[in-house]
Amino acid sequence: MKRIGVWGAAIGLLLIVAAVLLAGPISGHDPLAQNLSDRLLPPGTDGHLLGTDDKGRDVLARALYGGRISLLVGFVAATAAAVAGIALGLLAGYYGGWWDRIISGMADIWIAFPFLVLAVATLAVVGGTVPVLVVLLTFGAWVTPTRVTRGLARRLRGADHVQAAIGLGASDGRIIRRHVLPAVLPANLIVWTLTVGTLILIEGGLSFLGLGVRPPTPSWGNMLSDGRGYLELAWWATAAPGAALTLTVLLTNLLGDALRDSLDIKLRDR
Repeated sequence: MKRIGVWGAAIGLLLIVAAVLLAGPISGHDPLAQNLSDRLLPPGTDGHLLGTDDKGRDVLARALYGGRISLLVGFVAATAAAVAGIALGLLAGYYGGWWDRIISGMADIWIAFPFLVLAVATLAVVGGTVPVLVVLLTFGAWVTPTRVTRGLARRLRGADHVQAAIGLGASDGRIIRRHVLPAVLPANLIVWTLTVGTLILIEGGLSFLGLGVRPPTPSWGNMLSDGRGYLELAWWATAAPGAALTLTVLLTNLLGDALRDSLDIKLRDR
């Protein structure tokens, strides 16, 4: 059952990724093409499977192309945060000393700092481009993998097999590559899957506030913002991006939970 959960969530995410990558052939419409004579058409009208928005743009095309932005930002930022967090956590946990004090202190300060305030202020000044969003969300997500890796690395540093390798004269780099890094990757894989969903949700919230990618480029967040004024007249304009965002975040969290149960890291450590 645990493996079924992992594969089910993973296949669902792969289908979403495949859909946004094949947005053109699936939708058959230009997400930026406006036609005011076709505005607010209901689903299934004139070849618009999910209807049109207030500017006559195809909702399905915009939802699929908008998913590219949301998924790109979420996956890239979560991956960058995981890489940085693992590296910092290995330094702090394996070497300890002043490395541990500096990195742990930075993590404590960063947690105490209101990240969303920094993100809103930065985006208001610089603008919501994809690179800026990726960098900001990476800064917002590095603490958790750092702390997870630090805790595991500290325990592994005193393990018998690591002490034996040290006694045999193995270099720190070899010990980290052969014994420490493989042991911390499963836990960080779980953290990564949960982080992807969180960052996609944050990007959607920032775009909803008008601080994400700038129109007319679609993203799930700004589609929700554009359609909120037409909920009674055209509910489909917000239903499609809202459902896509909800389903993606749900699947990433289900994948993280299924991986946690499957790997059973806590029981294995005991």
